[in-house]
Amino acid sequence: MLDLGNSFLSSVERDPDALAIVDGSVRLTYAQWYRRISSIVAAFDELGLMPGDHLVTMLQNRWEAATIHWACQFSGVVITPINWRSKDDEVDYYLENAEAKAIVFEDVSAEATRASSIAKTRTRIALDAAQHGEISFPTLLTREASPAEPRVGADSWSIMLYTSGTTAKPKGVPRRQRAERAAAVAHVAQNMYANGERTLGVMPLYHTMGVRSLLAMSLIGGTFVCLPRFDTGKALDLIAAEKITNLYLVPTLYHDLVHNERFATTDTSSVRKLGFAGASMTDGLLKELTGAFKPDLFVNHYGSSEIYTFTIDQKAPAKPGSAGRAGINQRIRVVKLGATSPDDIAAAGEEGEIIALLLSDEAFEGYWRRPEADAKAIRKGWYFTGDTGFTDKDGDLFVTGRVDDMIITGGENVSPVEIESCLSLHPAVSEVAVVGLPDERWGKIIAAFIKRQDPVSDAELDEFCRSSGLANYKRPRRYVYVADIPKSTVGKLLRRKLVAGEFEVETASRSQGTPA
Repeated sequence: MLDLGNSFLSSVERDPDALAIVDGSVRLTYAQWYRRISSIVAAFDELGLMPGDHLVTMLQNRWEAATIHWACQFSGVVITPINWRSKDDEVDYYLENAEAKAIVFEDVSAEATRASSIAKTRTRIALDAAQHGEISFPTLLTREASPAEPRVGADSWSIMLYTSGTTAKPKGVPRRQRAERAAAVAHVAQNMYANGERTLGVMPLYHTMGVRSLLAMSLIGGTFVCLPRFDTGKALDLIAAEKITNLYLVPTLYHDLVHNERFATTDTSSVRKLGFAGASMTDGLLKELTGAFKPDLFVNHYGSSEIYTFTIDQKAPAKPGSAGRAGINQRIRVVKLGATSPDDIAAAGEEGEIIALLLSDEAFEGYWRRPEADAKAIRKGWYFTGDTGFTDKDGDLFVTGRVDDMIITGGENVSPVEIESCLSLHPAVSEVAVVGLPDERWGKIIAAFIKRQDPVSDAELDEFCRSSGLANYKRPRRYVYVADIPKSTVGKLLRRKLVAGEFEVETASRSQGTPA
C-alpha cells in the first residue's frame, strides 16, 4: 500500500492545477500546496525533528494546520493534534505522555501553551505573533526547499489521536500511514465521493472525522474549504460561495445550520451528499435535513478513532436510528454485556456490547503505552468498543449508548467523572452525579444532579467550574437539585435512573431562596 507522502504526490501529478485548499484569501492548487509543504519539511529538518518524533499541534482548521499535517506524513514526524481549547495542565499531560519534541499553537491556544511548564522545555512554533524563545511559523515558509520526497513507508506511524476513557485519562491512539490511507479510501467509497468534490473542513483536525475529510479530498483532487471554528453564518456563506458538494458533520452542527434564520435564503443546492457521525441523530432532525437539502445520499457513519469505520448506513432516513451494517473493511458483532469472548454473541434484539474485528485495514494496534487499556479493549483479535447496541431482525445495528457512560455532546467525548470531580470540590455540594441528557441540538447535553448541603445557585456552580479550569465545552448546561443521588445496594451510582427521571427533587425548604 502507498504511504501518505506518495499518495499526496500521486494527487499532485494527477491534478496539479486542481484547487486543493481554501482558507479565506488563501487558495492553493495541489502543485502550489506541495511547494509549501516541502518548505515545512525542510524546516522540520532544521529544527531537528526526525521520523518517529511527536509534534503536538493545538490548532483550529486553518490552512497552516492542514499543511503541517501533510508535512508530517512526508517527513515521518508523528502529528499529535489536541483540542485547541485544552488547559495548560492538559497540555502538560499530552506533551509528557507523547514525549513530544515540539508544539505548534496559535493565538487562541497561546495562553495555555505559554502557561504549560513542559511546553517551556520544548520547541515552540507560533502561527501568529511569536514571543521570545518561540519560532514564527511564517518564517518556516521562507525556506528554499527541494520538492519533498517521502522519508518513511506505509508501516510508519502517521498520527496519534487522543480519546478519553472512563477515568478521564486521555489515551493515545497511534495509527500507521497505511491505516490512515485505508480509512480515507473507505471514506471516499462509502460516501460515494467523485473527482473534484468540495467539502467544508470544519470538523477539527484533532478529531478522526476532520482528518478523514482532509485525506479523502486529496485522493479525488477535491477541495478542503477551511472553517477554523464552527460559525453558522460563516458556514452558510462558504457553502454558497465555494459551492460545497458534501457535508460531513456531527448532528449538532446540522441542527444549527437548518435552524439558522439565513438558511432558507442561502443557496445550498450544490450540497448533494450528507454524512454524519460522532453521535446519534434524532428522527426529527433526519426529516428536517432530508426536506431541506433533498440529498442524493445521506450517510450515517459509525466508527471511532481506534478503527475508523464500524458500520455504514447510506440511507439513514429510511430507518431512523439505524447505524447500518459493517463497512467495506470491517466485521462487527454484538456480544452479551459483560462478555469476555468475542464468541459470546447476543441474540437479535438483545442489547450488548459492540465489538469490531482488528484485522480491518483501518484498525489501530493498541493504545500508546496503556497496557491496561489494551487488556480491557482488545480480546482475541477483536476490539471491544465500550458502546452498547443491538441488531434488529434485518441485521442492522442500533447504537444505544456507552458502557462506561461517556457523554458525547456536539461530537466531543466528555467524561462525567472529570466534571463530578470538579463540582464535588464546591463546599455547598454534598454529592454530584453527571449524565448526558438527550438534546435536539447537541445530541446530549451535560446535566449535573446536585445534592446540596448549603444553598447554591446555577450561576455560582457555573462560575466555580469556569474558575476551576474546566474547559468550556465540559461545563454542565443544566443543574438539577435532588434529595438524593440514586445508588445500588452496594453504593454504585445509578446514572441510568437519572437519565430516566427516576429521582426525587430537592424539597422546597432546602431550595428556598436559592435561584433555580
